[in-house]
Amino acid sequence: MDMNQYLSMFIDESNDHLQSLNDNMLQLEGNPEDLGIVQVIFRSAHTLKGMAATMGFEDLASLTHKMENVLDLVRNEKLKMQDYIFDTLFKSLDALESMVQDITSGGEGKADVSAIVASLQAIESGEWTGGETPAATTTAKPVESISSAVDLDEFQYSVLDQSIAEGHRVFYIDVLVSEDSQLKGVRAYMVFDLLERSGEVVKSFPTVQDIEQEKFERSFSLYYITTKEAQELEKSILSISEIESAKVIQLDQETLQQMTNQAAAAVEAETVAIATAVSQEIATAVKSEEKPAAKQPAATTKQAAAPSRTIRVDIERLDVLMNLFSELLIDRSRLEQLASETGNNDLSDTVAHLSRVSSDLQNIVLKLRMVPVDTVFNRFPRMIRDLAKTLDKKIDLVITGAETELDRTVIDEIGDPLVHLLRNAVDHGVESIAERVAAGKPEMGTVNLRAFHSGNHVFIEIEDDGKGIYREKLLQTAIKRGVVTEEQGAKMSDDEVNQLLFAPGFSTADKISDISGRGVGLDVVKSKITSLGGNVTIHSTPGKGTNFSVQLPLTLSIIAAMLVRVGSEKYAIPLSSIVETAIVQREQVRNIHGNKMITFRESLIPYLSLNEVFGVPDFNDEDESETEIVVIRKGDRLAAVSVEEFIGQSEIVLKSMGTYLPSIEGISGATILGDGQVALIVDPNAFIK
Repeated sequence: MDMNQYLSMFIDESNDHLQSLNDNMLQLEGNPEDLGIVQVIFRSAHTLKGMAATMGFEDLASLTHKMENVLDLVRNEKLKMQDYIFDTLFKSLDALESMVQDITSGGEGKADVSAIVASLQAIESGEWTGGETPAATTTAKPVESISSAVDLDEFQYSVLDQSIAEGHRVFYIDVLVSEDSQLKGVRAYMVFDLLERSGEVVKSFPTVQDIEQEKFERSFSLYYITTKEAQELEKSILSISEIESAKVIQLDQETLQQMTNQAAAAVEAETVAIATAVSQEIATAVKSEEKPAAKQPAATTKQAAAPSRTIRVDIERLDVLMNLFSELLIDRSRLEQLASETGNNDLSDTVAHLSRVSSDLQNIVLKLRMVPVDTVFNRFPRMIRDLAKTLDKKIDLVITGAETELDRTVIDEIGDPLVHLLRNAVDHGVESIAERVAAGKPEMGTVNLRAFHSGNHVFIEIEDDGKGIYREKLLQTAIKRGVVTEEQGAKMSDDEVNQLLFAPGFSTADKISDISGRGVGLDVVKSKITSLGGNVTIHSTPGKGTNFSVQLPLTLSIIAAMLVRVGSEKYAIPLSSIVETAIVQREQVRNIHGNKMITFRESLIPYLSLNEVFGVPDFNDEDESETEIVVIRKGDRLAAVSVEEFIGQSEIVLKSMGTYLPSIEGISGATILGDGQVALIVDPNAFIK
């Protein structure tokens, strides 16, 4: 069977399981006594091992198998989780992620994980002391004559071969039940139960299911991994009543190869049937490819896999669908206007029905591209944990708004900039434990990662409660590095000084480390966010902390907006930014310290004139006795924008201004109205500083 057709499915499923393993390992580190979490981790590792074996990625399957052995001891309360074990398991997860990345890049998932495997082996055998694994020696006995060897697939052979290389004892065991035994299945079960207490049965013949159902004559054979001696095993097996004989043969790599060659000549390996566990999606896909008349292999799990209810679609196809629907929406608006002008009832009814159907279709099309930001956020707790451990700091990462949705194209690009900002907050922002205590702060530093919608933008904020940014120190560093001159620095505002952090090659680190100090990072953040059509601002209070606010466009093609008119020009304001509309008298507008303000809900808010902002030549709101206003919101800040007339609410298609026009502050794009006119789309976030 050609497994290449399932490769993309395997990669996606593996990434999901690795993320689940990381998340649950972090939970377990906070509550190491919770065996329920251990069970969840074990199942994910178990499934990942089976998937890798099925796809033929032996190194990945073998490493996961070693992790599984350690986790099995923990869940059976034979081993307690400690820092060294956590660190080793996290290193294992990092290695697995590297293997999956190699597979994604077209490789075979190979990696040198001998040191990690040795640590896992030492933990499993109880020999670990927090250092290197002691070397084990094995003297293999010559292979005895065996009437029939159990066939092994490549994965099982790899497990046995690697176990021998790592110092474990691998045995081939033949067991013969007494001829007069009335409960052959029970006696066999007792043998398996005995063996599994001190090792692992890799393969048996007949299968475990057949043995449990007494579908065998008197004998059964198996491959077994343990640390016990052959004589001790033989004595233990023979101590079980109604066991006539037990032949225990220790194998080395040469004899294992000989036996495998003998068995392979008789039976073809069936990888899919032998794999420990296969993901539901791969199992379903494999079954769907088989002919209906073909005999199905025996199920390897007790519960049938539920059919998958999701499909993966190329993002380019969704782009085409979005563009086509955008054109359909423009035509719908034109039809609605024509129907109202002609007064034809049949045409109006048909257009009304078309509008309802297209509205439902519009909602589906929009949701197809939207992805929660938690697909990016969920990898950060592990990163912060490792950084805090490296820097010997205590950090609490608080994530809010992870359900906020962003366009898939933005999601794919925003991960790296956020990594740089979070590393900056942990390294530069949050002080050391001693510094925090001296400043009267709790030992545990807090980094907040927030996401929320505002207008047709999403804001992602990274805020720490650290030492903040000191203007003079930052300015002196910038002058020393030649970023600005002393004369330029003296004229700069606090916001402009803070923006120096994004200058290429700029760094405030006192020394270079593997975390920061090389003058790269924040300049990359700025350029990447700008390329996405976004913006990043910094707000800091010395001694209290720093807030990095990243503004990103939703990049939706269709938004709900309020259409307004100012003179001869029409504008669209996104409904998601509008709090309410109102009419105010001219005398209600006050001038406070050179800024126009109005009273709104018992508080003063800024007042902006749209005709002044965009220089509309044929309208001046100061000539009006009363003015229509739109109250807009950005986060928890409000402002009032004056317009001449409200046209009404409409679904509009967001069109880019193109590369010929420069970026215009306050304008996020344009749209084509039903009458063919072009209206500019206002960006309310630009009006609220």
